[in-house]
Amino acid sequence: MMSSIDGRLITDRWTSPASGIDDDTLFQHYDEIAEKFHADGWMVGRKSMQYYAQGTPRIVKSPIGDRRETHIAERKGRSVAVALDPHGKLHYGQDNAEGDHIVAILGEYVSDQYLAELQEDGVSYLFAGPGGHDLPLAMETLYESFGVKTILLEGGGIMNGAFLKAGLIDEISLLIYPGIDGLAGIPSIFEYLGETNEKPAATQSLRHVATETLAGGMVWLWYKLENISC
Repeated sequence: MMSSIDGRLITDRWTSPASGIDDDTLFQHYDEIAEKFHADGWMVGRKSMQYYAQGTPRIVKSPIGDRRETHIAERKGRSVAVALDPHGKLHYGQDNAEGDHIVAILGEYVSDQYLAELQEDGVSYLFAGPGGHDLPLAMETLYESFGVKTILLEGGGIMNGAFLKAGLIDEISLLIYPGIDGLAGIPSIFEYLGETNEKPAATQSLRHVATETLAGGMVWLWYKLENISC
């Protein structure tokens, strides 16, 4: 993840870099750090994946095979771009997110027509329980059916919060951009949707791995998460 120094995520709200610092150089750090993890792909929520979903709803007349099983389309050796979309709201029209193969995580109640559309687009999909929120099941299927061992969880904050609560985050890699948002209520790194008395990270501790100051004043923080009972 990359955030402002106050933990906010909407990049076009951040203050501009100091004089003489190139904004493009700062954002390049994101991909450079991501490459260090040699991941099999990346995962985002529905709103973040919307940028790559350029299709429109349509009727597909020739459904393919058993649509109610995990569907593995033509990956062609590519990394995966995983979208958590429980209600099947995204319409892709393609199988291409930054050149990576799209995999949709769905609830079991999405329609057969929608599944047929995904198949025609070349998009793979799997089911995460009836409502699409069984995250441990989704991660197990990504490993068993798609061979994914390491994946970059890239937000938004609500999805990050759900994974944190489920204890499914092994490491946190955070780039601190030298800028500020400052407004209350703006999306942040973790936004678990729970009751006020819940503490989604209560059973976990952070163990520092590395800190590095990058060109332009960007700071990289790297931690491993440990279960407190360990």
